[in-house]
Amino acid sequence: MNRRGFLKLAGTVGATLAAKKAKARDNDDEKEEFVGVLTDTTRCIGCRTCEVACAEAHGLPVPDVQNDGALEAERRTSDTQWTVVNRYETDEGDVFVKKQCMHCWQPGCTAACLTNAMYKTHAGPVIWRSDKCMGCRYCMISCPFEIPKFEYDSWNPKIHKCNMCWERLQEGQKPACVDACPTDALMFGRKRELMEVARVRIYNHPQKYVHQVYGEHEVGGTGWLYLSSVPFEQLGFRTDLGTTPYPDYTREFLYAVPVVLFAVPAFLLGLRFLSENEEELEEGESHA
Repeated sequence: MNRRGFLKLAGTVGATLAAKKAKARDNDDEKEEFVGVLTDTTRCIGCRTCEVACAEAHGLPVPDVQNDGALEAERRTSDTQWTVVNRYETDEGDVFVKKQCMHCWQPGCTAACLTNAMYKTHAGPVIWRSDKCMGCRYCMISCPFEIPKFEYDSWNPKIHKCNMCWERLQEGQKPACVDACPTDALMFGRKRELMEVARVRIYNHPQKYVHQVYGEHEVGGTGWLYLSSVPFEQLGFRTDLGTTPYPDYTREFLYAVPVVLFAVPAFLLGLRFLSENEEELEEGESHA
């Protein structure tokens, strides 16, 4: 690449970053009613039917739900299991909790993704687009819930995570796990509606639930909401996240890094170009 091409590229990157920064500010002001799921852990019986439904809907290996040993230790999602049910021993006895992507309203993974492969849809679900991914795995590092998983053993690796059954939603269907739950522990809808249901349940049964809906405010709010009969820290939930969306912590840094990478070399290249011109002029004068 010649000097002119490099400087043109640097200018283009700078303009793109400025536009992206303005767009991010505009998005902060949007008040869309995204869809989500309310999980009532007091209704979950640990049958793991949701795990099977998820696997069948996405062509993943179907788990052996008859294997009680799977509930002996806390499990995380993986590239072959987008949702898992864990059993926790609490003050109120055993409690079962379904875990998957939280579908943050302002996701750290989408803010960190340099190619928009990790994408927040207009309806709310956070999805991964294979045709745009360059494999940097920044989405994995930036997720406070450690959800995106990478296929390390594949020659053509993908990022795996729950996408709230985005394809089914576009066809007017509910997420597979919601449809399959035999105890109505999972409810699909818009956040406003789900929060109303959650508050009514807490109001009507104040002794049954802790007076908190996990996901209402955590990291700016999430698409997956939870009700519980015990404090959420007893169920493996992070309670140290605060209410600030993760992109707010990293946005200025992420915009600054590409500027430094392109602007500084462009500046130094310009100085070198000027220096070489001065040397050529001096040589010309000396030969005159």
